Amino acid sequence: MTARILVVDDQPLNVKLLEAKLTAEYYDVITACNGEDALAKATEVVPDIILLDVMMPGMDGYEVCEHIKVDPALMHIPVVMVTALGDPADRIRGIDAGADDFLSKPINDVSLFARVRSLLRLKLALDELRLRDSASLQFGDLEATDLTSNSGAGARILVVEDESHDRETIATVLSVENDVTCVTGAEEALTAVAQAFDLIIASTYPKESDGLRLCSQIRSRDATRHVAILMLIDESDSEHLAKGLDLGVNDYLYKPIDNNELITRTRDPPLPLPGTPAWQLASVCVHGGAARSLGACD
Repeated sequence: MTARILVVDDQPLNVKLLEAKLTAEYYDVITACNGEDALAKATEVVPDIILLDVMMPGMDGYEVCEHIKVDPALMHIPVVMVTALGDPADRIRGIDAGADDFLSKPINDVSLFARVRSLLRLKLALDELRLRDSASLQFGDLEATDLTSNSGAGARILVVEDESHDRETIATVLSVENDVTCVTGAEEALTAVAQAFDLIIASTYPKESDGLRLCSQIRSRDATRHVAILMLIDESDSEHLAKGLDLGVNDYLYKPIDNNELITRTRDPPLPLPGTPAWQLASVCVHGGAARSLGACD
């Protein structure tokens, strides 16, 4: 799918590099060189996604993001913050500003296009839900979907991980606000998914099984075709990452697991896939913080 992408950076070289990469994939790219220019361009063209540099003179990326997320005409646009900052506190500040996702410099091409495509799927699905809601209200068929109450918590999560340390870390962090079930292998996972889960967190490297094949089997079953999958993977394994995304994995998290990143990815999952039923689109707004950030749940 193609889209209009606004690239915001005060460094011309960075802008040209991102513009070249995105244009080569047939995206329509608009550029801005500072915060004020970014807000003006966003209002003028209403892009599908904004790639926003954090460190800029004058109005920085955090402030720009805050302005976007309080503007009713722009708040539905996904904002990806691009940063060289490694401190988790900087990422938390971005989340507080309303950022939907993050990319670290230097930007990895696989990560770039994975984030762009995932957020585009989410935006299109939520746009579809809003359109259905609008049409239903117009013809008096249904009441509006209640998208006003969303804490990003209360989801049912299945964790497939045979490494005890990672499994216990995930369970400890996520059990505070969610119902978490842990299994160690693909066979147990396929039995467990007979229950209804909102999210499956699956390791790519479980012993005595193939994590990618598990993802493929989940996607091939009618009952689990639309369940969100978050893949755990080593940062250097771009081959398996690309394959996982091709199989329909919604998002990924690099090992070793960062707790703040884990919370962000599970609260802000790009859940919907093309063809997701309307009732499941609505559930995105019940369980997904990304929907809140896109304005559907504000």
